[in-house]
Amino acid sequence: MILDLSLFLATAALSVSLLLCLWRLLRGPSLPDRVLALDTLYVNAIALLVLLGMGAGGRDYVESALLLALFGFATTTAYALLLLRGRVLERD
Repeated sequence: MILDLSLFLATAALSVSLLLCLWRLLRGPSLPDRVLALDTLYVNAIALLVLLGMGAGGRDYVESALLLALFGFATTTAYALLLLRGRVLERD
């Protein structure tokens, strides 16, 4: 009972956090703010998937969270390279 209540409250808090990050992603004043909002959005989505996996008791949620972490890291790295160099891949 207490675990169900705490999972519900944590899911609600993460949902609000996801909405706020999405708002910052859409209305960010600059590109670095939007990149940071996207990175935070990935982290919150990973936490939400782990919480849903705890509630459902399935491993599929955790595996999905790992895949999302991989894509989130690659996307954040690509955006950082784009901001620093102006391009993602080097051409010789």
